[in-house]
Amino acid sequence: MGLSKVVERWPVFARQVRGALGRDGEAELASQVDELRVVELCECGDDFCQSFYVERPPDDVYPSDSHRSWYCDDEELGWDGHLILDVVDERIAFVEVLYRAPLD
Repeated sequence: MGLSKVVERWPVFARQVRGALGRDGEAELASQVDELRVVELCECGDDFCQSFYVERPPDDVYPSDSHRSWYCDDEELGWDGHLILDVVDERIAFVEVLYRAPLD
């Protein structure tokens, strides 16, 4: 698969994420979207999951002192489903995409 840029692989999705982050006042995270690269796809096997890592996956769990989650509901995004970003040291590390039509 290589390290494809999210914005090149799924331009509509990248635009939606950037817009939702901007609306939530997350300008720093929004500015990261165009440079995010798909490092590894989630291997959970759930048919409703299209999640992926944009940083190397942790060996165990993200450190609690530098980790936070950002959640956006579907009304803000314009599609049904859930978007949750795991942010470590103010860098997007994991993009959780659940119950969404195929990424575009």
